[in-house]
Amino acid sequence: MIVDLPATSTAAVSKRLLQLRNEVGALALGRVLTLIVVVNDEAADDAVEVATEASRQHPCRIIVVVSGTRRGSNRIDGQIRIGGDAGASEVVILRLFGQLAAQGQSVVTPLLLADSPVVAWWPREAPADLRNDPIAAMASRRITDAAEAARPRAMLDRLAQTYQPGDTDLAWTRVTLWRGLLAAALDGPPYEPVTGAAVAGAPDSPSTDLLAAWLAWALKVPVTREKTPTGSGICAVRLQRPGGVIDLARPGDFVATMSQPGQPDRKISLRRRGDAECLADELRRLDADETYADVLRKGLPALGAAKGATRASTVSESKRAAERLRRNRAAQLATMVPTLVPTMVPAGRQPS
Repeated sequence: MIVDLPATSTAAVSKRLLQLRNEVGALALGRVLTLIVVVNDEAADDAVEVATEASRQHPCRIIVVVSGTRRGSNRIDGQIRIGGDAGASEVVILRLFGQLAAQGQSVVTPLLLADSPVVAWWPREAPADLRNDPIAAMASRRITDAAEAARPRAMLDRLAQTYQPGDTDLAWTRVTLWRGLLAAALDGPPYEPVTGAAVAGAPDSPSTDLLAAWLAWALKVPVTREKTPTGSGICAVRLQRPGGVIDLARPGDFVATMSQPGQPDRKISLRRRGDAECLADELRRLDADETYADVLRKGLPALGAAKGATRASTVSESKRAAERLRRNRAAQLATMVPTLVPTMVPAGRQPS
């Protein structure tokens, strides 16, 4: 059911929600949190679709704040979606015009669920400093997406400088499967320390930066980030150990190859995760992600920079790219103190 409320007010929206709750009954009950989505008009439909799909695992009230033009008179165009059009949620879309376009906090406050957590999500560009954003101040959990920024790495650096407990980013959530596979690869004999690592990924992939930063922070070894073609995402990871290397290479979007000394190559499902799946993951935990904080503030500064760009679009090419990095780093690796393997296990997050 979709109910349009043109030129409305928050009081009218609240009243209509109450009426619909009485009409629909249980479908409008059982919400566990309020999800505020801050987005521009062009991306609003996609954001609503993603949030609605994520809400099937976490029933919530979704409030979508769409800032329109600040010219002209103040106006709120509202829309309410419940039932099949809202997944397991009740969706309130507010398009703000005039001076109200800059007053999102005041508009959404009367619509928040009482005595429940508030989560804010910016599907596209996020505020430069979440610490000074009014909507961010309302939320116990703040979700950004560096992959949508014009300069993803610069955004990661900015997030590191302005981090506060409760911040997270979907670029970090997208590496959960990679982290789980790499941790599992080290959780078995011969239990040798890792002496160096290389990560190959697209220059526009903040997830590649975060995966490399996580390795640098967790293993306390030099990690080199090598570039692959734009849009390819994370392509390969190589972990160097005294007894040989561990290679995890994904030439496409679904299947990766794991290569370990003394074992045959294995095909592993490693698909690219969708935004709805990642958002649902972040709604599952509302506490501070301390691992993400350490990776941002300690792992990113520790990263080395690869020279040039290499196409690592196949397993063999990924291996050759990592081997070149290993040779270039050989002198430095010899002086490093090995770090125990157990520090590789991610804290506070289980592979999904």
